Formats: sequence, structure tokens, C-alpha cells
Amino acid sequence: MALKRIVKELKDLQKDPLSSCSAGPVAEDMFHWQATIMGPPDSPYAGGVFLLAVHFPPDYPFIPPKVTFRTKVFHPNINSSGSICIDILKDQWSPALTISKVLLSICSLLTDPNPDDPLVPGIAQIYKTDRSRYETLARSWTQKYATG
Repeated sequence: MALKRIVKELKDLQKDPLSSCSAGPVAEDMFHWQATIMGPPDSPYAGGVFLLAVHFPPDYPFIPPKVTFRTKVFHPNINSSGSICIDILKDQWSPALTISKVLLSICSLLTDPNPDDPLVPGIAQIYKTDRSRYETLARSWTQKYATG
């Protein structure tokens, strides 16, 4: 069941690619993908290319994939080990969701962080109290870790 669904999602992605992200299997392992997200132009992550690891569980799509950033990113909802705090990868997961929708949601999280449900409270605090400092730090991390 899981493999069939993962193969279908890969075919859908190849047939109708997303403009801001891409994803596909690492080597021959259909349960382990690498994804790439382009930093959204209207965000401090613009110009960055962010790598993510995607691990599909054996009972996918009934259990969400585990998605982690492999590129360091300064963000209230992404911690230093790359974990992402986003509801659709936790309690709001639904088998109707696809990896495409997950990647688009992560793109939108880069544009619109959720400082009220932070994974990194310190960064959320900067975001809430000093937005220009937050954007400067996010831009400098993007330059340092996600470009060239």
C-alpha cells in the first residue's frame, strides 16, 4: 500500500512539478527521498536552496512522513536538528495529504512563521519583538548555509 502510494506521488510530481520545490527518491530507496525548497522570494530566505530529508513510514499515508531540514535555517518553527513544527506533520495529518502539499506548506511556513507554536522560543521572541533583527539574522543564515 505505502509503496504504491509513494510511487504515484512521485509520478504526479514528475508530471506536474512544483515551481518552488522538488523531491524524489535517494538512490533506489522509495521510502527515503531528498527534497529541495527554493527560498520564497518575498521572505528573508530568498535566494536560498534548502535541502530536506523525507522518510516515509511503512504505514504511509496513514502516518505522516518524517520531514527534516538538512540545511540550517533560522526560523521559529525549525530547530537546529532540522525538525519542523507544523501541524500537518503532527496532529493535523490526513491520508488525503501528499508530499507535494507538505512541501508547499513548508514553503509557506518560511514566508509566514508561526511564532505562537514555536520549536525555538528564542527565535520566536525575536520574530515577535524585533522583526527587522529576525529578518537580518534569517537572511545572514540563508547566505551562510543555503547559497552557493
